[in-house]
Amino acid sequence: MGFFDLFSSDLAIDLGTANTLIIHKDKIVVDEPSIIAMDKTNGKVLAIGREAMQMHEKTHENIKTIRPLKDGVIADFHAAEHMIRGMIKMIDSKKKLFAPSHRMIICIPSGITEVEKRAVRDSAEHAHAKEVYMIHEPMAAAIGIGVDIQQPMGSMIVDIGGGTTEIAVIALSGIVCDQSIRVAGDVFNKDILDYMRRQHNLLIGERTAEKVKIEVGAAMTELDNPPDDYEIRGRDLMTGIPKVIKVSYSEIAFALDKSVAKIEEAVLKALEISPPELSADIYDRGIHLTGGGALLRGLDKRLSLRTKLPIHVAEDPLRAVVRGTGMALKNLEHYRAVLMT
Repeated sequence: MGFFDLFSSDLAIDLGTANTLIIHKDKIVVDEPSIIAMDKTNGKVLAIGREAMQMHEKTHENIKTIRPLKDGVIADFHAAEHMIRGMIKMIDSKKKLFAPSHRMIICIPSGITEVEKRAVRDSAEHAHAKEVYMIHEPMAAAIGIGVDIQQPMGSMIVDIGGGTTEIAVIALSGIVCDQSIRVAGDVFNKDILDYMRRQHNLLIGERTAEKVKIEVGAAMTELDNPPDDYEIRGRDLMTGIPKVIKVSYSEIAFALDKSVAKIEEAVLKALEISPPELSADIYDRGIHLTGGGALLRGLDKRLSLRTKLPIHVAEDPLRAVVRGTGMALKNLEHYRAVLMT
């Protein structure tokens, strides 16, 4: 190991629409919301991640909060660059003599265009990356949950993130067929927001909608062990006065029904275009659910009823993708076939 290697460090990054996770030396060192707060007057970065999320929708005219990623891809290049840089700084880098140069592996959606890919690469390079590799999210998720991707066996991964739902059939270190739809966690939040406005004349913010989804979100109107009703605070659209209402999980399941149905359709479409030999493997092995959306109550049961296949929810679905990215980083040569430069 040369002198310079002591200062360089490799990073695996899951750059998500809702959350960004970074693995450094086999440990998840950053797990923060993908958001940044900036001063409008001088363009200075005020906060990144959790701190910026607390400011979200509560700012005055001099501060703006930006979510640089939309639908799984970089929508605001400048903000994304600052966010990646800031999150790398969060890693406890004991006063180093100079800025470290990193080797980075970043996750990207499978339905990404060349232009969007270049935006990811450029952002990483501007954050001092010396080598940038990219890996498709469903592939990283498969590695993260322990699927041997090199085998001539078909595995189906459904990764429901914040911006996109990635569905892929994987065999022999490649994606045989995939579906990428822009219906995921953010769309669920919007559904809840719209439902509250329509049904209860209640105006709520994005953060409250996210909380409702976590506390009482469901994909089925009847669950075996339902969560308790949840109190929502917002503004009454008729009077303009703040008010509180209680909602049940079945109401939220009703609000999310159309979006969940779109995910179902995409899963069926991917099954439909799978080669018959791989369909036989999927019949035996079932479908693996990863990503934050996998935590939606009753989603596995609903998909199972629709596809007549066993559905396995990953052990820690939120971190499956970053774990797989970290494993690919550790064994670069072994996973060379699935990495893009």
